[in-house]
Amino acid sequence: MYSSEEAIQLINTAKSLLETGNQENLKPEISTIREILNFADLKYYVQDDPVLADQEYDYLFSLLKKIELENPELITADSPTQRIARGISERFPAVSHLVPMLSLENSYNALDLIEWDRKCRVLAKDEKIVYTVEPKYDGAGISLIFEKNHLERGATRGDGIQGEEITPNIKQIRSIPLSANISKENIETLELRGEVVIPKSVFKKYNESRVLEGLPPLANPRNAASGTLRMLDPREVGKRGLTAILYHLSYHNNLPNTEDAEVLKSHYSVLKWLDSCGFPTPLRDMKQCETIEEVIDFCLAYEQKRDMLPFEIDGMVVKVDSIPLQEKMGMTTHHPRWAMAYKFKARQATGKLLRVEFQVGRTGSITPVAKIEPLAIGGVMVSSVSLFNEDVIREKDVRIGDSVLVERAGDVIPYIVKPLIDLRNGTEQIIEFPTVCPVCNEKLVKPEGEAAWRCVNVNCPAQTVEHIMHFASKNAMDIRKLGEANIRRFYELGLLKNIIGIYNLDFEKISALNKFGAKSIENLKEAIEKSKNQSLNRLIFGLGIRYVGETTAKTLANAVHNLKDFKNWTEEQLCTLEDVGPKVASSVVQFFKIPENIHLLDELEAIGIKLEHNIREQETEGGKFSGCTFLFTGTLSEFKRSDAEAQVEKNGGTILNGVSSKLNYLIVGKDAGSKLEKAKKLGNVKILNEAEFLNLMES
Repeated sequence: MYSSEEAIQLINTAKSLLETGNQENLKPEISTIREILNFADLKYYVQDDPVLADQEYDYLFSLLKKIELENPELITADSPTQRIARGISERFPAVSHLVPMLSLENSYNALDLIEWDRKCRVLAKDEKIVYTVEPKYDGAGISLIFEKNHLERGATRGDGIQGEEITPNIKQIRSIPLSANISKENIETLELRGEVVIPKSVFKKYNESRVLEGLPPLANPRNAASGTLRMLDPREVGKRGLTAILYHLSYHNNLPNTEDAEVLKSHYSVLKWLDSCGFPTPLRDMKQCETIEEVIDFCLAYEQKRDMLPFEIDGMVVKVDSIPLQEKMGMTTHHPRWAMAYKFKARQATGKLLRVEFQVGRTGSITPVAKIEPLAIGGVMVSSVSLFNEDVIREKDVRIGDSVLVERAGDVIPYIVKPLIDLRNGTEQIIEFPTVCPVCNEKLVKPEGEAAWRCVNVNCPAQTVEHIMHFASKNAMDIRKLGEANIRRFYELGLLKNIIGIYNLDFEKISALNKFGAKSIENLKEAIEKSKNQSLNRLIFGLGIRYVGETTAKTLANAVHNLKDFKNWTEEQLCTLEDVGPKVASSVVQFFKIPENIHLLDELEAIGIKLEHNIREQETEGGKFSGCTFLFTGTLSEFKRSDAEAQVEKNGGTILNGVSSKLNYLIVGKDAGSKLEKAKKLGNVKILNEAEFLNLMES
């Protein structure tokens, strides 16, 4: 770990190396380059406080690789280049942990903790007990061994006695240092325990991409982390956004004359020391408590804010802080007596699967939806659970009448983990997937490489209604008073047949319907007319082009003057745009190849909808928010989020998708969650409430 002065010196050295440009003379500087890159990794991946621009980092990294390639004798184990995967492993060898990885005894309420405290005091006799309390991260357990300051081995928990050796994969986790100055405490060998986790934001995006592909989302970050760690190709591991938290020193061999080192006498001081060495620890989220009542209060308070944390946690871990006292209290064959896990309320429940309905989406995909007995999971009543596709039904062998285990983790949609096969009585029915569309009876097809069956009938009523609802939705053309109920009603009555029909509604016939007085009709007319002036990105999103979300729609809108310009774009051209990959590019090209879609655009243009990009470059350049980045979070009461974002962009600002070191302003509304907490930790983000944002707009 570097002091502020040393950090500044390292960064200044990096800048000067970049400016030198004479790579031949940089061989003597190789250790400094390694120090700079390792320090930059620490600041970026552990402390979320970048000190080098991406371009500068990449340049130095390439420089280091070149020097090492030409001088292989200079390569060291702690070089950042050693994180680079060397290919695909064939298997993971079994390795023994230096100290067994025992499980923790669980408690589920305050009474359990009070009883555990009583047992601790009996074992401690007259010694004073101080407890530490820290989050219980919901990830995959790992064990790391450092030898002479260098990471030698990483392993999975396995059965607690032996795990799988996954060192190449562990090296892909940038928050884990490849070297650390443990010899400062005269320690030669160190074994650390921890948890590999996936940030909620990364996990959510990953699941969203799986759902778009017709695949089931992973049930929880724990499964995602565990599965990723055991991937055979370390290069893929490096793409998954894993991070780690190290929370226990399980073994160390002190060299002579250091047995009384104070830093090794308490759990809290050990974590402080590990943190100072650059290891990712839970230090900032833990607390020392003098009494079990204080422990209970801290656990209950943390349970209330678990959803605001960047990682999933399923409880808290309470430990006796004194390590000599831990050794005195000992352990059973299953768990240490000096530690207890306080588990939060379950986010799983079991219930009967009553029936399965097959729904047709706006892209024609057929989604089986399980209707289950209403279950309370994580504060939400769940009665419908997606089964995603036929393959999932077959793989899980889910049947009508089954008792099923349902899980809901964080923001992830409810998910059937498995059927409880042992509870079957023979009356359960195999789920038959339809061969024809449940709405229009056209034969279903399964495109090559896709998991979902689809109805390809462009006139399928279900798809038409879904298309209209999406086009009129809040984040698309935002046509108020034309909600799902009215769209379905108008469609069934023959008053609305397609998107263009929104602008040709027969209001005389609508006025004869129940609940449609003069005021309602006037409001609907006004909303429809107002939609003609919506920005191009909203129109693009409203068209429902497959794989094109709100962010991609903005990227596409900024790329052309007129939407129909995309008729002449190739997939290669589209892939040059930010956040546009081959899948999106192919979908956009296919959309503009279909004559009916071009005809729809012509009709929309003819009735007055603007196909041009209406925020001109010269208006945004030099605007008062030029070069500034914004993000909105929480429930806003003073204005619509979409309107505020549009005003920011009109004044030259940029809207980001998440909190990062690149964010300048976070505008918070009611019930702001994890984004606010992360922004506070970064320390360099200006946090404004709605009133302060309005003042900024007017200044």
